[in-house]
Amino acid sequence: MGSKDNKTRKKWQDYSGAQAGKAEANFLKAFTEYFEGTSYQIRAKPNEFKDLYVNVSLSSKVLSEIFNPDVEITKHGITPDYAIDNLDSGKTLYVEVKRQDGWVEGKERKAGRGNAHERSNKFFTPGLLATLRKQGKIMGDGTLPFWTVFQGDITRDPCRVREITLWYEGYQAHYFLWRDNTSPLPVIEHFNQNLKHLLD
Repeated sequence: MGSKDNKTRKKWQDYSGAQAGKAEANFLKAFTEYFEGTSYQIRAKPNEFKDLYVNVSLSSKVLSEIFNPDVEITKHGITPDYAIDNLDSGKTLYVEVKRQDGWVEGKERKAGRGNAHERSNKFFTPGLLATLRKQGKIMGDGTLPFWTVFQGDITRDPCRVREITLWYEGYQAHYFLWRDNTSPLPVIEHFNQNLKHLLD
């Protein structure tokens, strides 16, 4: 184990010990504090894809069949919730944090009707996958260039948990059901055990 690995291991031990009792359930705050003094950083609302769709080429046939406004489209893209960068390797993992209601004790089944979890699936599409891989420099079968963290009652909803489990089959490392978000330790531990190595 190299000195860089020892440094983040020491940071994890310090964080899990001294900070565990008072840590707030805030993804950005937790990772900002955890990464302090390391080669990792977390960025909120990374803007590298804000114009992603602007220059998508369409055939003349398609252009003749759609609305073409007089005003130039200069901003049309996506903005992930967060990006986790390894400043040494230059690699980036993109993160979506989705909070959603769900069907749990004391609620009717319709409480789980939201679709935030479905909207996060855009990152599975071939074009976005290729774009995120290229930008984040995370390649290879069995890995994804993104991580989705679910919060709220959806993490205990019997229907939504089954949906998410099927969607991520074979890619279990790339989602986390943050059921007890009063502590950031489980989500940081998931990152360390399952995703951190992708950024080396």
